[in-house]
Amino acid sequence: MTKVHHLRHITLSLCIFLAMFVLAACGSSASNGAEKDKAAPSVWDRITEKGEIVVATSGTLYPASYHDGKNNELTGYEVEIMKEIGKRLELNVSFKEMGLDGMLTSLNSEQVDLAVNDIEITEERQEKFSFSKPYKYSYGTAIVRKSDHSGIETLEDLKGKKAAGAATSVYMQVGRDYGAEEVIYDNVTNDVYLRDVDLGRTDVILNDYYLQKLALAAFPEFEIMIHPDIKYHPNVQAIIMKKDNEELLTQVNKILDDLHADGTISELSKKYFGGEDVSVEQDFDID
Repeated sequence: MTKVHHLRHITLSLCIFLAMFVLAACGSSASNGAEKDKAAPSVWDRITEKGEIVVATSGTLYPASYHDGKNNELTGYEVEIMKEIGKRLELNVSFKEMGLDGMLTSLNSEQVDLAVNDIEITEERQEKFSFSKPYKYSYGTAIVRKSDHSGIETLEDLKGKKAAGAATSVYMQVGRDYGAEEVIYDNVTNDVYLRDVDLGRTDVILNDYYLQKLALAAFPEFEIMIHPDIKYHPNVQAIIMKKDNEELLTQVNKILDDLHADGTISELSKKYFGGEDVSVEQDFDID
């Protein structure tokens, strides 16, 4: 064999070897990718395999999520909606109680699958999370002292006033926008909020009309009231979950449609909101 032929033989052998190496590497990569896909089931697959859906809620927000005074059982409008969804999906429902800030963090870290706690659909939240179809329509009001309305007659009067609430709530953002001083509570019961306004430790609670109305009825001993002239921010509430959990969202929405169609949500609303049907969109007279 000549030297030239010898070099051609070596070159051809190297090309064949490199081609075999590349093909083997591609096959290994494809195999690893398939194994990786197999090892990463969807959120919905994980839920159905476990047979349980984990839901974050506060357990302190009457009547959406609270503990019954008789047997200390967790109940409420949104808690019972979640129990019904679990029943119809043939899944156990496990609740984890925490404040709103913790709920959103827990969704992103996948410590919980869903969260319910009168959580409003907002553009900012929709960028980071997915929402189910709505089950509550409402608007914002303000709890103040009866004697002097806490010195508040319009939202502009919030400047310098002490507004009590959760840091990431939409209502606290309203307070910030109008210059209120934030007084942040972690995950306390309604009586703590209401008593502090009554005693003058804070001046105002900005929150949902229906929740405020029922909270006042539950604690008539406090000299506080819903401000007669302040109505703002029509809003919608729904179940919140981690972004892009499309299969979970589809399953939840299907059951919500059924609950609306057969009147279950309407019945639950009237039970927990003193005969009011908050599940129906209304034309609120907002200034």
